[in-house]
Amino acid sequence: MKRLFWSGLVGLVVLTPASGFAVSCTTQAELTAQDRGTLASIGEQLSDAVLRQDTSALQSVLLPSLAGQWEGIRGAVEQAAPLMKGGKAQLRNVYLLDASSLATPTDTQFFCSNANGSMTVTITMRGLPPGKYAIVLSDATGAALAGQMGFVLAWDQTGAPGWKLGGFSAREGMFNGHDGVWYWTRARELARSNMGWAAWYCYDAARYLELPVDFISSPNLDKLTQEQGKITGAPTEESFPASVATGDRTWKINAVRLDPALHEPDLGVTYESAGNTDPAVARTEAISVLGALLKAHPGLRENFHGMWAYASNNGKVTPVMELPMGQIP
Repeated sequence: MKRLFWSGLVGLVVLTPASGFAVSCTTQAELTAQDRGTLASIGEQLSDAVLRQDTSALQSVLLPSLAGQWEGIRGAVEQAAPLMKGGKAQLRNVYLLDASSLATPTDTQFFCSNANGSMTVTITMRGLPPGKYAIVLSDATGAALAGQMGFVLAWDQTGAPGWKLGGFSAREGMFNGHDGVWYWTRARELARSNMGWAAWYCYDAARYLELPVDFISSPNLDKLTQEQGKITGAPTEESFPASVATGDRTWKINAVRLDPALHEPDLGVTYESAGNTDPAVARTEAISVLGALLKAHPGLRENFHGMWAYASNNGKVTPVMELPMGQIP
């Protein structure tokens, strides 16, 4: 809910450029002084506008073709306010993407390497129209939740040529004072202790906290994913539906995922419900399911804040409640 991307521009899947077309990425260190200064200045202005909740300033530089999506972008900026509270904008990184050689909107992958080629960051864009783009990452340094921001900029040729806002994303950089490196370290410890489920979701938390966007992959994140894939007893897609029991009742768990909606390391649990619509009955059912899951995988209780219960019945999923771990028997 905190993230909004330019539909059709930013994708979450990894694809390759259409053959015959050349695209390029220039990292911040390799930019010309003029380009670096221009993009850094724009990035700082946009970041400051988000911190100040100055939506008018953001709207004034919105890409004209996104005018119809402004309300969604404004909502994303407003929802980001708690993440930025008490922080000061600081630029983290800039990438300049050249896709002007594309003939039509194309699923495109950019490989952004440093000067000696020792490290490559991959940026994946879905249905990218021909043109020039930039990705700007920044942080709310000093904010309690370590808010981080991602902006997609597009070079606009209409009217007065210039860089315009094409997308915005924000997320926290910490849970309870712990950053992605802390969760990565914790995941390794849990994996060594054969707590596969707790380790798996700590890896997910580490990945989530590392970047404000999902369309960038780095060698670090690739390494994290490789480690996560080697966990014994991990809750992979093949693990679901999973069965957990309480008393003489067995529950079917369809999915478990990291759920940071409250800016806490919560887990969202989707389960097959009996379908009773009475709120009290639904709540009792949810508590039974969550309790059974925690008994089956006690490491989850020790390493996460709480759980969201999502009841599934006849293909319809309904949120039931969120409970801190201490309130789940």
